Amino acid sequence: MSNLAFYPILTPREIVEEGAFGGCYFGLPIEEYNNYEYSELFDYHFKGLDTSLYLGETYKPRMNKYKIRSGMDYEYWKEMNWMHERDPYGWFEWYCKYSMGIRGEDDDRQIRRWQDFCGTNGRWRNRLYKRIEQEDDWSISPRIQQSLLHWGYKANEEDYNMYKQFKLVKDEDRLITQRMGL
Repeated sequence: MSNLAFYPILTPREIVEEGAFGGCYFGLPIEEYNNYEYSELFDYHFKGLDTSLYLGETYKPRMNKYKIRSGMDYEYWKEMNWMHERDPYGWFEWYCKYSMGIRGEDDDRQIRRWQDFCGTNGRWRNRLYKRIEQEDDWSISPRIQQSLLHWGYKANEEDYNMYKQFKLVKDEDRLITQRMGL
């Protein structure tokens, strides 16, 4: 079991309900052999939801919360070696299973990917907060916000304030270092 910090804001169901993956995350055909019975996963997370939210056969940007195309296609994911044989659909499949209590050898890698993307020091989370601070506009960067949604994250006041506080401390440390001639 992983000891890494992993606290997505949204559950898999909430991600799909918000509008993610162009409505087709589990609907795209994959070449990899997979003997996992997906009906259990679908019942656990998506029971009662319109299947067009996660089983569509084509990517439809209008199905996304921000009505834009976001993320790379499946072939790119494979080229980057982001897939694990247990989860051939990728990170979101892993997250669905993880939130069901299913643990595996890929947990630490997937949690690190999440941390790098939208954890406290996550590249895209902090890029979004920097842009919000610069423009004073919470609707800025819909592509980044859509991507963060795919990873179970939504921009929020609490994290934004934490970002600003951390940035202030870093700026003060830099000034002290400069004054000391270090």
